[in-house]
Formats: sequence, C-alpha cells, structure tokens
Amino acid sequence: MNPKPRSVHLHNGCPGLKVPVATTRRLFQTLDAFGRWPVPPGSLSVAFLDRDTMCQVHESFLQDGGLTDVITFEGDPDGGLAGEICVSPDQALAFKGSRRLPFAEELTLYLVHGYLHLAGLDDLDPAKRRRMRAAERQAMTHLREAGAIPAFTCRRP
Repeated sequence: MNPKPRSVHLHNGCPGLKVPVATTRRLFQTLDAFGRWPVPPGSLSVAFLDRDTMCQVHESFLQDGGLTDVITFEGDPDGGLAGEICVSPDQALAFKGSRRLPFAEELTLYLVHGYLHLAGLDDLDPAKRRRMRAAERQAMTHLREAGAIPAFTCRRP
C-alpha cells in the first residue's frame, strides 16, 4: 500500500505565470516516490515570487539583496511542515537560454534544487556542488521519463 501523497501548497505571486497545479504537485510526488533523496515528512510549501519579493526575501533571510533563483527554508516535521521552497520565475526566464533548457524545465530545475536542499544536499563547496549537480541531473531525467515536468508558462506583465 502506498503512503498518502505529500500535501503541496502552492502560492503564485507572479503576474503572468501559469502554474499547472496538479502536475506541479505530481512533480514532488514523483520525487518522493523515487526515494533517492528523502525529504522530511510533512507538507511542502512552494512560493513562486516576483523579482522584488524574491530580492526582499533574499535580503531579509540571507542578508543579500540580489536576485537569486531559489531559496529553501527547512520546516518543522514535528509540526507537519517539511519546508518551503521559494523560486524566481524571473530568473528562469533570464537563464533558460544559458543552459539551453525550455522555461518549464528551468523552473522545474529550481524546484528540484530546493527539494534537494530539503533532503540535506548542499552546494557551498566544490565537492558538495558536484554532488548537487549530479542529483539535479538524475532528478530531472527521472521527471522527464515520468512525464512529470509541469508545463509552466510565463508572459511578462
């Protein structure tokens, strides 16, 4: 018997971003079922933030006012929260060409990166960064094969 899927709460704070709710939740269920990177139990909060809000969060919590692609906050598994992943669709629009990824895959990569942080991976030094990048590639391949890449679209307001 499969355990009940993780509850995933989505917040879309980006005008022009279309978030396919069911497939975005399925992305995390697919990663959970893969089981390679266990994330603490509990619900997951995902926030898609506009440029200004992402910069404010970055400044408030990490004392860096620049724009970043993803910020992950550990949760309280005892309180039923696995964590929160904040992502910047603006960054995904800006960087999709540098990795030659379509927008939907670039934004999915940010969600995967946040998920891997919740699973305990880090990217602060070169060895850990290599491990993180390998896990990202493996997760993205698994999601593609499972047909679990959400069809995110974004038009600038």
